[in-house]
Amino acid sequence: MSGAQGAAERGTVSAEAAGRMVEDVLDRLAAQGDPAACEAAEELVRALMQFYGAGLARIVELLPGPARTALLDDDVVASLLVLHDLHPADVRTRIARALRTLPHPVETTGFDPGSGTLRLRLTGSSGCGCGSTREAVEQAARDALAGLAPEVTEVRLDADTAREPVLLQIGSGPPGARSTNGRPAGRPS
Repeated sequence: MSGAQGAAERGTVSAEAAGRMVEDVLDRLAAQGDPAACEAAEELVRALMQFYGAGLARIVELLPGPARTALLDDDVVASLLVLHDLHPADVRTRIARALRTLPHPVETTGFDPGSGTLRLRLTGSSGCGCGSTREAVEQAARDALAGLAPEVTEVRLDADTAREPVLLQIGSGPPGARSTNGRPAGRPS
């Protein structure tokens, strides 16, 4: 049994993992070379998506405000609502929510809905001492956005903000300063 299948049986599969599992099954059917079986499987997936989407829409409609809010705050439920185009928040609000979960403070400098490209800039101190690279920050953003804002298909971190931390040299005085005994500051007497 694969890890994704085990997670699915425990009820902990993400929307992204479930999508991969469905794609894997459809790919295996396609590899067998039976177009009728592939078409039937795809039709089955569409029918189930419509059925579950209608059920989710009804649940959201029937829930009172506080319960609805609690559901929207749950990552799994929120990603299902996004998948079925039922999430009440617009894409920019969902992007902001996803980015708040990142270990690096970032801000959006632009989002192009046509291409799906999200541009980010590190804010505050980009030097956390952990040596995070541009790729690590971009990957963390892609992972955070996957379930909540699938409209984002590419993440770009602005070049001037993805620098490694600068090592500061700390001495006992400014360079070239003289102590009261006339010797360079910071040197033993």
